[in-house]
Amino acid sequence: MISDCVKSDSPFGVLLIREGQETGPAKTYDVGTLARITDWYQGSDGLLGVIAIGGQRFRLLATERLPNGLNVGEIELLPAEPTLSLRNEDRAMAGIVDAILRDLGRLYESLERNFDDAGWVTYRLLEILPIEMEEKQRCLEHGDPEQRLRLAHDLLDSIRRPRPGS
Repeated sequence: MISDCVKSDSPFGVLLIREGQETGPAKTYDVGTLARITDWYQGSDGLLGVIAIGGQRFRLLATERLPNGLNVGEIELLPAEPTLSLRNEDRAMAGIVDAILRDLGRLYESLERNFDDAGWVTYRLLEILPIEMEEKQRCLEHGDPEQRLRLAHDLLDSIRRPRPGS
């Protein structure tokens, strides 16, 4: 799959596994992201490293497991979100994302930045926050940047709150 995607510069679908493992049969969530490989390398251990950037969201309509083990599916592309300007009271969130992306260096150096767009900022924040994958999935499924902005605030507040006994 990786070889085909690199040769044809075509995207592949990424879905969170709901039940099962990465290898073998698995049940996934229905909403995922198309990703495009931007770089790859072979490590000294022979393992292939891939850097991919997520793009448009999609909904999985049907799936099939090929004899070679590759899962393929029929999808519908979800509509692009409306652009929502980041409000002044949310600028701190953009600052946090900017600082983290700079710290991550090479992994994010080729990523186009749009710190004025609430949708872009919340996607990047939720992508890098150390939160449960199911929380990330819930945020991906929201096609409304205003709603995702509220979710991001709630998640940041929950991270900031001291835990009982600490």
